[in-house]
Amino acid sequence: MNLNFKKSAIGAAFLLALMACQPNCGKKTNLGYVDPQIGNVGFLLVPTRPTVQLPNQMIRMYPIRADYLDDQISSFPLSVISHRNGELFGILPGTGDRTTGTWKEKQTWDTDLEITRPFYYSTYFVDEDIKTEFTTGNKAAIFRFTFPENSDKTMRLKINQRGHWEVLSNNAIAGQEEFFGMKAFVYGEFNQDGKPELKVEMVAGRGNRTKEEQVAWVNFAKDQKSTVEFKYAISYISPEQAKANLEHEISGWDFDGLKKSGEEIWNKAMNQIQVKGGTEAQLRTFYTSLYRTKERMVNINEYGNYYSNYDHQVHTTDRDFYIDDWAWDTYLAHHPLRMILHPEQEADMLQSYVGMYEQGGWMPQFPLLYMDNPAMNGFHSTVVFLDAWRKGIHNFDSIKAYEGILKNGREATLLPWRNGPQCELDTFYREKGFYPALMPDETETVKAVHDFEKRQSVAVTLGASYDDWALSEMAKELNHPDDQAYFRKQAANYRNLYRPEKKMFWPKNANGEWIEIDPKFDGGMGGRDYYDENNAYTYQWQAQEDIHGLIDLMGGREQFTANLDQLFREPLDRSKYQFWAKFPDATGMVGQYSMGNEPSFHIPYLYNYSGAPWKTQKHVRFLLDVWFKDNIFGIPGDEDGGGMTAFVVFSSMGFYPVTPGLPIYNIGSPVFQEVSIKLENGKTFRVVCHNYAKENKYVQSAKLNGEVLNKPWFTHTDLMNGATLELEMGPLPNKSWGAAPEDAPPSALSE
Repeated sequence: MNLNFKKSAIGAAFLLALMACQPNCGKKTNLGYVDPQIGNVGFLLVPTRPTVQLPNQMIRMYPIRADYLDDQISSFPLSVISHRNGELFGILPGTGDRTTGTWKEKQTWDTDLEITRPFYYSTYFVDEDIKTEFTTGNKAAIFRFTFPENSDKTMRLKINQRGHWEVLSNNAIAGQEEFFGMKAFVYGEFNQDGKPELKVEMVAGRGNRTKEEQVAWVNFAKDQKSTVEFKYAISYISPEQAKANLEHEISGWDFDGLKKSGEEIWNKAMNQIQVKGGTEAQLRTFYTSLYRTKERMVNINEYGNYYSNYDHQVHTTDRDFYIDDWAWDTYLAHHPLRMILHPEQEADMLQSYVGMYEQGGWMPQFPLLYMDNPAMNGFHSTVVFLDAWRKGIHNFDSIKAYEGILKNGREATLLPWRNGPQCELDTFYREKGFYPALMPDETETVKAVHDFEKRQSVAVTLGASYDDWALSEMAKELNHPDDQAYFRKQAANYRNLYRPEKKMFWPKNANGEWIEIDPKFDGGMGGRDYYDENNAYTYQWQAQEDIHGLIDLMGGREQFTANLDQLFREPLDRSKYQFWAKFPDATGMVGQYSMGNEPSFHIPYLYNYSGAPWKTQKHVRFLLDVWFKDNIFGIPGDEDGGGMTAFVVFSSMGFYPVTPGLPIYNIGSPVFQEVSIKLENGKTFRVVCHNYAKENKYVQSAKLNGEVLNKPWFTHTDLMNGATLELEMGPLPNKSWGAAPEDAPPSALSE
């Protein structure tokens, strides 16, 4: 390796640090397997980022660049607003002063000179010979910049939103940004005096546009220390609270001490799940996925107070308050995983949902920092509440929670990407039992329909059916018999769009007539006229609340299995170029199965319901092996802040929650010889594979706590009681294990 550092002191020190802490280092700990660069190049859409953050905490930092292929960094944000929703403030080091230095909008980095850890980041700007390091606490963090000796040292601090900087002294600065009706405050200090200067400049904006922006320049002279540190804290309450947050977390200048503390916190998080066996690649993929699931939700309680933009008030509480969640993505596996690992934290998150309902008037679905974003469709937070309740998580205001989800069910619009009261399409749905679709040449007449997202008539009907089932079951749990009866009837609405001769869910117009479509390709961009980001082949299986009912609709177990088989074999019938030009979200394709999008997660496990568990084992192993590699391309779709990687964690351990709200887990095929989950109740759940080998992916027989288990599922109670699941594995399928009708997992609505 010829690094050719121009400044040998910096270069030698950085090379030693780099060699000491590459992603392959420290493999005696689970944390050593975590590589935040996995997935840093998106297959078609958004890449993952090498995020430095403590688990579920407010400060999140990653270098701003297009992706891993981009060799220039434009800045380091001091934090992010919400996942994929903008950055707060920013800093970039350079040499020289503001007028005579070699300043550019971006700085060039080298992929081989970057260190990415969950608790620490470092990179080297090869043109300027500057080393950047970062480590973080909860609401406060430290940058450390090492410059060439005897160089002018300059910091460029930017505003990302609308706001300004204020110079407090030669080593202290404060900033404020405004976005979506709320403010963020930062207070920061340098470890030495500099010469600060505020300027308004024309800077690059989105696209090819430019904009005026206030920039803070801080220059440090040649004879000053070559290492400049900047410690800071963020607050959503006030400038004074930002300073208090910094004083609470970082009193001195111990960068390495804060880094060590973060490492210890992440070690504890990764050690909750211990595994034996598995390849190096499987271990890297698994523990990196577990790290990803800790990104959201985010605790914004600032030591006894938090600001909520849902009512524009500061609230006093000793309970953590969490924001930043996308329920359409996270109800499937992300929330269920946390219900196992951190049930008390999950209760705090649900109470935060309740708080946002009380403050804003609607039970949120995509609660970002600043608003409930009206994204996607459905009221899947209803499912999360039911799932938690049935898993024994009751430490939230269930009366208010029920009030909120009932209001959504009775009064809120089902329209995609819209929040607010019902419109005429929702009235039609409640009366007729399906969302009406437009004919291909019919012009939209309902003004409330989103111009791009359309009606999504089939997706809305299927999603609402699941949510209504969950609302009915929550009504049952809390003794509201009239609501239970009404919403249970509504939960069967999905059947109104099943077209028997097509064996698919199909759009109808307002007259109840089938609309003739190509189920692979029609419906506009992303199929949004009828479906959502996927075509009819994915939505063929969106009845998680009534899988046995779906089996009956398809004509029985054999036909259901045959249809599943065909899903993984059905061709695109056009070029990939044509398909992805219309369905860019449907990535990770195997036949018509889309591994890269959330509605597909449960589908491989459906063979357990039709008497062919060995096919679940076959497909799950294949999907993990093919689409979740331990490299920069290792995520097949948008990872969505833990939504997709939670699927990897579950499936790698060998089980999966097919129907959140029904507290059972379907057995798949573990990739490890042994998995041990340390539960917060002091017990340990174990999955043990006998006759373990990489090629032995098929379950031959099973035992639960020493008793023969012929069914391919177990309960949440089994897990939380610290059960041991033993699986005898083999290279060939045992087609009789779990195949009897009485062995199939229960299906909620059909029971």
